Amino acid sequence: MAITEAVENYLETILILSQKQPDVHAIDICSYLGYSRPTVSIILKKMKDEGLVTVDDDNHIRLTDTGKDVAERIYDRHTVLTDLFICLGVNRDVAAEDACMVEHDISDETFECLKAHYKKLSEGK
Repeated sequence: MAITEAVENYLETILILSQKQPDVHAIDICSYLGYSRPTVSIILKKMKDEGLVTVDDDNHIRLTDTGKDVAERIYDRHTVLTDLFICLGVNRDVAAEDACMVEHDISDETFECLKAHYKKLSEGK
């Protein structure tokens, strides 16, 4: 399974949920993303088979080290881009939506340059 935009979104969602609550279940992902239970179950099985998540006997979903690396990379992109867009004057909701689209397609080089530039701007305030 390739790490597609959809898989990145699922991994990011699991990361976000795991920061807010002790255990993550499929129903939590369904609620967060607005997807049906069968859709989430299919992707979770594929992600489990690919070693991105584990599911224990109590159906607690956890990120593997590989899954966590991908999730943290995407979440970092999302938060930095959202903050950058807000800094530019974009409405918070629009900034978050746009960041979600851009975070999957921007190159590592461009993102790192934007991040460094934004960090310099933030420190200068």
